[in-house]
Parts: sequence; C-alpha cells; structure tokens
Amino acid sequence: MAVNLTRIYTRLGDEGETHLGDMSRVTKTHPRIETYGTVDELNSQIGVVLASEGLAENLAEWLRQIQNDLFDVGADAAVPEESGDRSRLRLVPEQTTWLEQRCDEVNASLEPLTSFVLPGGTPVAAQLHVCRTICRRAERHAVACEGISPEVVRYLNRLSDLLFILARSANNGDETLWQPGLSRPDSGK
Repeated sequence: MAVNLTRIYTRLGDEGETHLGDMSRVTKTHPRIETYGTVDELNSQIGVVLASEGLAENLAEWLRQIQNDLFDVGADAAVPEESGDRSRLRLVPEQTTWLEQRCDEVNASLEPLTSFVLPGGTPVAAQLHVCRTICRRAERHAVACEGISPEVVRYLNRLSDLLFILARSANNGDETLWQPGLSRPDSGK
C-alpha cells in the first residue's frame, strides 16, 4: 500500500474545509478531523519520547510500532465506516491485542498501586504521561464521531492504558502518589 506525496500544499483547505478519505468535504472542526488531528499530535509527542536520552531499546521498538499503528488509526478514522469501501485500511483487533499483551507484560513487573499517580518523575515518564492525556483526548474525539470504527476507540483506550503503565515503569517505582486533601488546612500536614 504505497503513499505518494508529490505536493505538500494543495490550497484545498484554505477556506476551512478538508477532504475525508472518502473524498467528502467537512469543516476542519469536524469531530473526525479532531480525532485524527489529535492522533497526529499524539504521534508527534511519542516522537519526543523516542528522542529522549536513556530510553530502553525494547520500549523504543514498541513506540515505533505504535507510531506506525497511529497512522493506521488516522487512516481508519479518516473514512466513515458507512462509506462501504472495504479496500480502506482499517484497524484489526490483533493490533489492540498486541497493546494488551504489552500492558500485561509490563504491569506484571510493577508494584500494585495504592493511590492515583501524580504525573511526572523521570523526563521519559513525564512525557509518557503527556502522551497518555493526549491519547485520552483522541479517544474522546473518536467517541464523538458518528460511524467511526469501534476498533479505533478500543485501540486508543488500550493505548492510553499502556502509556500509563510505561510511565510507571519509566519511574522505576519512584512515583509520587496522590494524597487526597493534602493541602487542606484540616489535613494535619
């Protein structure tokens, strides 16, 4: 499945509209555009993680695979399911299953949580938390789209879980946990 980009600018979006993958025109604020635009933002932020010092090679390999899969997510989101075009690239359940397997693999090495985790820690962990929140936003946009593939929603949901687990792992157990009401005057602190 080759993609040829001969010209980067087309001027077709200068009036605030763009084409979906089925060539229908929508505004650039359409939920489907918001979905794959946010997926693109997520992909770029994962690129920041990949540029980080000290990233384990197995994690880098996983993130590169996820980056590629995120283009599949965008391609799937760009074409309404009701278009009937079966030749379009669609996510398959095995891509989501792969995320679940990575979640289980990494989570097995982590201590159980006793509270919510405050985002931060190492630079890699902090950036993975940023990725997680962007992924959750992409998921919310996907849910708002009529006719979007349910696999897109499942994939983004599972990816945000994996990004959270990877952030925990990148902190090597040195996490700051939420202490409910910590700064309240009646907390005793």
